[in-house]
Amino acid sequence: MVLALLAGCTGTATDVVATPGRAARDELRANTVGPDTPEARSSTDATSTTTTTSGPPTKLPSQPTAPAADRRLAKLTTITGELTPKSVITDGNGRFFAQNMMYSHTVNVYDRSFQRIAQLSDRVDLTALGRPGSFQGGPVEAAVSADKKSVYVSNYQMYGNGFSNPGADSCSKGSWDPSYVYRIDQATLAIDQIIEVGPVPKYVATTPDGRYVLVTNWCGYDLSVIDTEAAREVQRIPLGRFPRGIVVTPDSRFAYVAVMGSTEVAKVDLSTFAVTRIAGVGSGPRHLVISPDGMTVYATLNSAGQVVAIDTATDTVVRRVRVASQPRSMAISADGTALYVVNYSANEMTKLATADLSVRQTVPTGRHPIGITYDPGTGNVWVACYSGSLMVFEDR
Repeated sequence: MVLALLAGCTGTATDVVATPGRAARDELRANTVGPDTPEARSSTDATSTTTTTSGPPTKLPSQPTAPAADRRLAKLTTITGELTPKSVITDGNGRFFAQNMMYSHTVNVYDRSFQRIAQLSDRVDLTALGRPGSFQGGPVEAAVSADKKSVYVSNYQMYGNGFSNPGADSCSKGSWDPSYVYRIDQATLAIDQIIEVGPVPKYVATTPDGRYVLVTNWCGYDLSVIDTEAAREVQRIPLGRFPRGIVVTPDSRFAYVAVMGSTEVAKVDLSTFAVTRIAGVGSGPRHLVISPDGMTVYATLNSAGQVVAIDTATDTVVRRVRVASQPRSMAISADGTALYVVNYSANEMTKLATADLSVRQTVPTGRHPIGITYDPGTGNVWVACYSGSLMVFEDR
């Protein structure tokens, strides 16, 4: 077991706030990386430094009454400043976490008034994990724990002494350096747990029952299963080339994983860790979301330029629609009637009706939209543009 030595052990975050990279360099790198981009708890004394600003209290708008599929998107605002966001998520309680990957080495946290309330460095001390010294990560994606007390962040690779073979966006399965998932405490907004996983971890998801955190290891061609109580990896499941997006059924029984270097979605039984395959989904499945009732999984096909619907009762594709070039991430409305898909090369967001996958609206975004999240409290949609901004749209 890869993490057998780490049971009950966590690392320590240092008190350094990283300086963001220059915008020109960020944009260049965003365009030149490989297939996925232009991609009981252990006690701990870990801390991380945040820079914090305060804003006016947020007043929630009145809730829309029409189904999301029948509403219209309109731009509210664009947020800039120390941003190179690979992804953005909501914690469901009015906070938004933007992961700035390795170009800025930070996670920015915002509130519903669009104010940045914290900036977290990705620099950590791994001495407790057998790697003496201070290291930087590269935040990619994040997921909120079932109890909403924590946020788990995947790190593309580690920077520092001893990490000389990290893997990249184009990689065969090999002896790459491992990386780590950080846990951020919601009360303190500090990194309080660090867990080793496989090479180039991309997507991270949590199970609704709170038992597991699931992480796709891009260059490991596999899935790390983290036991949240033990705070360590307990299973490594082979999946195939470039696994990425993950969704978990509402009953926490199954996980669906997009295997981006294939035409398949893998289905993992979380009681036995057995894997079955949904073949013929389409080229380059990247991101997945699941309907609130768990009856349908939706997948973006980055290579094919499509979105598909998979019936979870039969594990077959039942609907398919073409969207613009390179659909990357997507979000689903709280009522389950609408999908919001960011199209990386087209610099736009497509809104689809889940009933038939018909296109309801297309709106322009900033350059290279890559991450997206839906705020159930307001009906707003947040879009992470890799070129350096967050855009917020209301859907009313």
